[in-house]
Amino acid sequence: MSIDDAIQDMQSMITSVSADAQIKIVKMSDEEARISVLAPAADLQKIKDVTFLPAMNFLNDEGFDLQVQVYDKDKPLTA
Repeated sequence: MSIDDAIQDMQSMITSVSADAQIKIVKMSDEEARISVLAPAADLQKIKDVTFLPAMNFLNDEGFDLQVQVYDKDKPLTA
């Protein structure tokens, strides 16, 4: 498995619980990526729940550090 395969798996998990999620991927290396998710407030916990264990498994089993950061798409990000 490659980091790209892991990212694709994670994207599928996210969209399975939030069809309205907007996903941005930043691949830092062949072992590390950040997945930023903008989603409706009602979907935030579902996304966190569906990605937590897989992210841990990718880290422990494959050595891939996939950081999933989930944000409410209706609240602006502040500095």
